[in-house]
Amino acid sequence: MSTSSKPQDCQQPGTQRCPGPSTKDVILADKDRVPAHLVEESYEFLGDSDIAFQRYTDPAFFQKETESMWLKTWQWACREEEIPDTGDYVVYDIVDKSVIIVRTESGAIKAFANACLHRGTQLKPSESCGRSKNLRCPFHGFTWSLDGKLEDVPCKWDFPHVEDDKFSLPQVKVECWNGFVFINFDSEASPLSDQLGVLPEHFKNWKLDQKFTAMYVRKKLPANWKACLEAFLESYHVLETHPQGVTTVGDANTQYDIYGDHVSRFVHLVGYPSPHLKSQPEQQAILDALFAEAVVEGTHNQQHGLTVPPGESARKVFAEHLKSSLGQAYNRDFSDLSVSETIDAIEYCLFPNTCFFPSLLFPMVYRFRPDGCNPDQTIFDLLYLQPLPDSGKVPDPAEPFELDLQQSFHEIPGFDPGLATIYDQDTGNLESQQRGFKASLKPGETLGNYQEIRIRQLHQTLDKYLNGEMS
Repeated sequence: MSTSSKPQDCQQPGTQRCPGPSTKDVILADKDRVPAHLVEESYEFLGDSDIAFQRYTDPAFFQKETESMWLKTWQWACREEEIPDTGDYVVYDIVDKSVIIVRTESGAIKAFANACLHRGTQLKPSESCGRSKNLRCPFHGFTWSLDGKLEDVPCKWDFPHVEDDKFSLPQVKVECWNGFVFINFDSEASPLSDQLGVLPEHFKNWKLDQKFTAMYVRKKLPANWKACLEAFLESYHVLETHPQGVTTVGDANTQYDIYGDHVSRFVHLVGYPSPHLKSQPEQQAILDALFAEAVVEGTHNQQHGLTVPPGESARKVFAEHLKSSLGQAYNRDFSDLSVSETIDAIEYCLFPNTCFFPSLLFPMVYRFRPDGCNPDQTIFDLLYLQPLPDSGKVPDPAEPFELDLQQSFHEIPGFDPGLATIYDQDTGNLESQQRGFKASLKPGETLGNYQEIRIRQLHQTLDKYLNGEMS
């Protein structure tokens, strides 16, 4: 019997688990070399009080988030590959703030407030990107170098009070990790490494800086940014929202881990049936379903011709096929990856709003931002990262494909239809949830102790920012 199926002590909140094999049990049964951290559980009971719906709807709460959290925390702004050469820039917007991230002539990356020091006009349009030899205001022509130093003032004779060395563009703190560029508006902020926590150690074999953005989707969502993020922090919704996947995903026995205040994780099994099923399918049936539902190019093929040998698992057969087929497609050797690293949905969330999926089957990154200062609307950025070609040359990253509130993921050229359905199902719940927050006569949501622990951690960390406990 699995250790996870032993009788639970109901007097200890947070100790209850789904009956049957745990995620750890299944991964260890793969009998390959798996990173120790994948099977090391890191759960902590954080209480069971309700989370107020007002946190998702109240403009005053939203404003407090802006002042005490968004302007005080490290947040992913762009990828380094988006600004590879001198003068390349990306504009990152969050709430009512706008930042220009630019590659300077020395090769350094700097970030500046996107506002002219003359009369405040944005130097570059919101959400824009491109290449520029300097930072020039489109209104009157005040010009700064890529390093932020004042270069030109039209009719300089009329500004004797402007001292060049004191009129540089104000900088925003910037640091990089694993190919991602982070910014922080707080000049006194502690280093990014403090917020990353276990990520550098856990990701040392998942080199995201050696990948490029093969696909980029940006979609508007009709709900508060926290509700949108939380929809992707648990697998509890799979049975009701994605019933087509219960043959191939172990939803109720997903492993949830929290690491300090800023990092959380789930390890969501693929190639293992849902514990909700009354009878467990044969391994061959699971393998056939994996190919029918596969979301990676070259694997969506009912006539795959593979069989599960006696004593083997569908997980292992599918993982070996994936490593071989994608290894040929990318001209890479993936033989060192474990089954779990190949096919499981392993998701790390970095507070406040970014999710990293490092496995071979799920090479995604998510980001959830408020759409301006609207607490009822969110911008969802979805990136697919692909290994760099063997030449080492970095292809041009994909530009965002924009979807409005009511548009479907099926409208994206080249997007797998099965995956598009899953994302439509995920985001399809959000408008009714946001409306429900406001319609409810019950003041808050009641969370599960284990399956929704990452949501509770998110709110508790947010409260620490709001209370001034984070710096």
